[in-house]
Amino acid sequence: MSTAHSILVTGGTGSFGKKCIQTLLEDPAITRIVIYSRDELKQFEMAQTFTDSRLRFFIGDIRDQKRLTQALEGIDTVIHAAALKQVPTAEYNPFECIKTNVLGAQNLIEACLEKDVRQVVALSTDKAAAPINLYGATKLCSDKLFIAANNIRGRHDIRFSVVRYGNVMGSRGSVIPFFLDRRKTGVLPITDPEMTRFNITLEEGVELVMHALDKALGGEIFVPKIPSYRITDVAEAIGPKCEFPVVGIRPGEKIHEEMITETDALQTIETKDRYLIVPMLHGHSAATVMKEYCKHHEGTPVPAGFSYNSGKNTEWLSVDQIRDLIVQHVDPSFTHA
Repeated sequence: MSTAHSILVTGGTGSFGKKCIQTLLEDPAITRIVIYSRDELKQFEMAQTFTDSRLRFFIGDIRDQKRLTQALEGIDTVIHAAALKQVPTAEYNPFECIKTNVLGAQNLIEACLEKDVRQVVALSTDKAAAPINLYGATKLCSDKLFIAANNIRGRHDIRFSVVRYGNVMGSRGSVIPFFLDRRKTGVLPITDPEMTRFNITLEEGVELVMHALDKALGGEIFVPKIPSYRITDVAEAIGPKCEFPVVGIRPGEKIHEEMITETDALQTIETKDRYLIVPMLHGHSAATVMKEYCKHHEGTPVPAGFSYNSGKNTEWLSVDQIRDLIVQHVDPSFTHA
């Protein structure tokens, strides 16, 4: 991050954006941080919390390429967190999701090329791997656009990469805040008792983005090694005296989440703390690219038949660990009694 002096964060008023900006402000080498988002109230509220003079707040939509281009004036680095993320909302309003997540991604790519941005890291989701819902499909399209953008950069000294991770603990609309709110009713609805999910904290998500900014060659999808939890264990951790009726999964939901498919594994390397899906670069053999990225990231190819699935994970959060993480990252006053 020492070479990045001016940074724009799309969707910067969201859960990730706030934690990311808090982290960026700790770096004195950064001279300007532009928060680009649509909601004026959230920007106003954030400006009351973050009073650093290096912050700039731009009202704008990633669907609006002209406004994006204006906001990117003098920007070195972009962290792309803006998206429509709610699965049921995307199923009901499909083209609105496409306009933000797919067309917005292309708008950003073209604007970054025009304004000579040096580096772009886009946030993805586990739902982009073998997607069964529209949200996941749009994020897969977005991932493909950012990866392929490395093929059209021409004379521009710019790198595009992607980070992909699971459910962020305590983020808006996720299961833990929902259960914390519902436990006062004595009923915590379970979609399916077999359901599992990956879990990552906001701090770990931001750390992954910072790692990508430091290490990306361009075109990688960075995937962290993170634990899974069972939905029944989350319910037990939060409301052990509650009833747990099974209500069935919502449209577009999976029983288990997947971040690397068996097909993706053919171009995936493993390091100590993460996996990287290596790009297929036009005009280069897959073997040559794998060798180059393995050397740069000090990694090794994953074994044949590998996949990374929340239901087949080797690391699991216990009920007590879930409770500890809720206190640390979601609600310091939480008790399960």
